[in-house]
Amino acid sequence: MGRIFITGSSDGLGLRAAKLLISKGHTVYLHARNAQRASDAKNACPGAADVLLGDLTSIEETKALASSISQLGPLDCIFHNAGLYLGPYRAQAEGYPAVFAVNVLAPYILTCLVPPPRRLLYASSNSHWGGSTDLENDFGWRERHEAGRFSDRGAYADTKLYNTMFGYAFARRFAGRGVTANSVDPGWVPTKMGGAGAPGDIQESDRLYVMLAEGSGEAEGKNGCYWEPGKKGPASPKSDALDEKAQDALLKKLAEITGVAVYE
Repeated sequence: MGRIFITGSSDGLGLRAAKLLISKGHTVYLHARNAQRASDAKNACPGAADVLLGDLTSIEETKALASSISQLGPLDCIFHNAGLYLGPYRAQAEGYPAVFAVNVLAPYILTCLVPPPRRLLYASSNSHWGGSTDLENDFGWRERHEAGRFSDRGAYADTKLYNTMFGYAFARRFAGRGVTANSVDPGWVPTKMGGAGAPGDIQESDRLYVMLAEGSGEAEGKNGCYWEPGKKGPASPKSDALDEKAQDALLKKLAEITGVAVYE
């Protein structure tokens, strides 16, 4: 059985996946942004081994969370599931919007600072097709916000493209360590984020999450892949996500912002 940590697992798909994995005998650690959310998560999923705290809008709290995860010992999977969707700019880490801090800075920092598990997973989205790999013009949306042109949908699309790129970039970086990295679009399903009217099959999303966390079924041994619900085997992302130069440039930009470099 595996030892699995899931960010953003106090509700939604992260919590659902945790419950399913625990029911299969895995040891699962949850994550919540504050003490109240942690209490709610523990009540909702009493079989969890523990709930770790960390507000992912903060670079310092994310670094502290990385230290807490590292103290758990070797893990089989870290699932970077936490994410924000639409909403106001909400300046957070280094003045970047909350959606950029949670969706991009946090998984990058945790990946760099926590000893690599056997499997790394990054939550992407179909919205990544609307994202841009132009990293030289207002990377992170601060300038457009100051000019009154912030688009929550545009910023979200960019973050999901970066998440998809993580799956490929870290697959290359860690290939010699016996570590696999993949990204997954959970689909538009009826959760708090997706809304009650979302048309997707949430049970299919559950299946995909559990399979990837376990590295079982068609996910066994797969590295550097993008996954979508309803498909057997890996899917094809936006071609920009496959650009290795863009992937390396993304990691370099994030190292400059966070002060944390990818270990070799």
